[in-house]
Amino acid sequence: MSQRPWRKVAVLGLGLIGSSLARLLRTQDLATEIVAAGSRPATLQRGLQLGIVDAVYDDVAAAVRSADLVILAMPVAAIAPTLIKIVDHLSADAVVSDVGSVKGAIIATLRQALGEVPACFVPGHPIAGAETSGVDAGRADLFRRHKVILTPLPHTDPRALMMIEKLWRSAGAELIHMEVEAHDNILAKTSHLPHLLAFSLVDTLARESENLEIFRYAAGGFRDFTRIAASDPRMWHDIALSNRPALQAALDTFQAGLDRLRCALDAGAGEDLLQIFSRAQQAREHFTHMLAGTAYARTKTVSKTEFRVQPGACIRGRARVPGDKSISHRSIMLGAIAEGVTEVHGFLEGEDALSTLQAFRDMGVHIEGPEQGHVRVHGVGLQGLQAPVAALYLGNSGTSMRLLSGMLCGQPFSSVLTGDDSLSRRPMQRIAKPLSQMGARIDTTGDRATPPLRIHGGQTLRGIHYDMPMASAQVKSAILLAGLWAQGETSVREPAPTRDHTERMLRGFGYPLESRDGVVRLRGGGRLQATSIDVPADISSAAFFMVAASIAPGSDLLLEHVGVNPTRTGVIDILRLMGGDIEVFNQREVAGEPVADLRVRYAPLQGIDIPQDLVPLAIDEFPVLFIAAACAAGRTVLRGAEELRVKESDRIQVMADGLQALGVAAQAREDGMLIEGGRPIAGGRIDSHGDHRIAMAFAVAGLRAEGEIIIEDCANVATSFPGFAQLATDLGLQLQVLCEES
Repeated sequence: MSQRPWRKVAVLGLGLIGSSLARLLRTQDLATEIVAAGSRPATLQRGLQLGIVDAVYDDVAAAVRSADLVILAMPVAAIAPTLIKIVDHLSADAVVSDVGSVKGAIIATLRQALGEVPACFVPGHPIAGAETSGVDAGRADLFRRHKVILTPLPHTDPRALMMIEKLWRSAGAELIHMEVEAHDNILAKTSHLPHLLAFSLVDTLARESENLEIFRYAAGGFRDFTRIAASDPRMWHDIALSNRPALQAALDTFQAGLDRLRCALDAGAGEDLLQIFSRAQQAREHFTHMLAGTAYARTKTVSKTEFRVQPGACIRGRARVPGDKSISHRSIMLGAIAEGVTEVHGFLEGEDALSTLQAFRDMGVHIEGPEQGHVRVHGVGLQGLQAPVAALYLGNSGTSMRLLSGMLCGQPFSSVLTGDDSLSRRPMQRIAKPLSQMGARIDTTGDRATPPLRIHGGQTLRGIHYDMPMASAQVKSAILLAGLWAQGETSVREPAPTRDHTERMLRGFGYPLESRDGVVRLRGGGRLQATSIDVPADISSAAFFMVAASIAPGSDLLLEHVGVNPTRTGVIDILRLMGGDIEVFNQREVAGEPVADLRVRYAPLQGIDIPQDLVPLAIDEFPVLFIAAACAAGRTVLRGAEELRVKESDRIQVMADGLQALGVAAQAREDGMLIEGGRPIAGGRIDSHGDHRIAMAFAVAGLRAEGEIIIEDCANVATSFPGFAQLATDLGLQLQVLCEES
């Protein structure tokens, strides 16, 4: 008995898509027999000559007899009539699918003619194409890493759906399930409307009396935009009529945008034009990366990134690491709700901070930049945020989600906060609970209270006093930010000091608050006034190089303009307790934040019991501090750090697993870790679980390893430290980045 998935496959239509599917079936040996039918005999004969089909028919009914898979690869307008014609000739176990870019019209025609859509029919649409069309243009790999949308109906046969999914997985495609109406609405805007606009522009200019001169001097932008006007007119005629209601709505929306543009031009409103152009530029960048699942800092779609670190070397030189991520987040958030224009210098252009920036653009805030770390935020005041038209996508940024939750729960509009797979697994109950006590309505997902978060607008917030059960700057900040819109006083008591960037920055924006004896309090209803912010270098990013210089013999490193906020300097204190040689000098204050230069030289480290009062002051730095502990003589013990288990990964378990893979005696505990240091560190392969700090920490471990360390899943390093690999290499780390591009 044949092991192939299908005995006989009938491909009805041998254009680009149909011939590509036939090639796929042939090259992967998925079918015993492949046959084709179509309206053009020459095309069918060419399919035979190319060897991609075994037989051809001029009658579609004859072609599908005894076939267990039928693919309708013809123009949209012909799909439903063809299925109606062949339905009585299909075998009992046959599965049918199509490749049309419109679904609603097909479904409606089938229901009208047959009473119901056959259960064996699985509507499908591969989002793939090529510059050329026809049987000779087909490629077996045409669908690899492209999206294929399936729109099964409630009564679709599950076996049929499974078989079609199997076909597209064999093609290397990314499968998406979607409702019929949603599919047609989305495709009307993203595919059908651009084609109509290209056709219209070329047709309009061709009617001009000076058309020859117009086309003679057309630049690359014109050619790029109008390239799709070279598409098959008959095919697009069919698509336009088949998806007419959705396309009409898309045209209305586009016309409204044109009207706004015309009004700005008529009025000579340069600021309005700049806002339109800036929003468009940044939105394209944002959505391109969001849909590709990539970091903003990357310019290509990268499906796999590895770090390979060779053993040895030392760290020498001077460097300024990127701007502080925590301050970058807050500069956008508070600048957006301030009155006036806030100038930000040193902004961290990493994915997390850019997620915050885009979220406020989506809420109507005009933001210029970033350009080499410079951002101008045109504040709208406390009452000026606008309802986003869709969910706010925050990538991998837990800070964005938690702090935005506090800001949005007091708005008159509802909102949804979502993120990537990693962020969608992180619990949000610690935020939702106190905000709910203030009167907010926040819906979380599942038993673990994970994103998406649905925040109901129009709620009246009341100030509360909240005793935090554990130290967390993000929880504290979310409550304080919600307090800006709350009636009365909001106060938070923290069990141990945490980073106080929110409090410092609120004061910098002129908002009064009081901080004393572990309690922070403010009253709602005030005003924020725009200011200028110089973001210091991020001590969390500097920490990787502080540890690197501390553990590698011969190292001598100067780190410039580092933020040394006393709520963030736990990493310095811990390394000094371990015997680290760290000099802090040239201390000054910039925009309310203390800044200094750090000189770090190699010193033999000793294991310690990490004081629990330092834990919240170094919570983000523990992955790399675990590397320091592995290189230190003796035992290092960490307690009271259970928050590490709910970061981008379970940082306690992931670091313990990685250290053990390198031969380090590391024991994970519920709230910390025990590490027996001073033993040789072997080479090996590490899974970073997509956690940027895990990846960078094990890159630093390569300085003391006896063999090569390979670190998998490192793409998210760009979330907090764009340029890490280049800077590490410049300072002496033997680091190679391997990317697989799609």
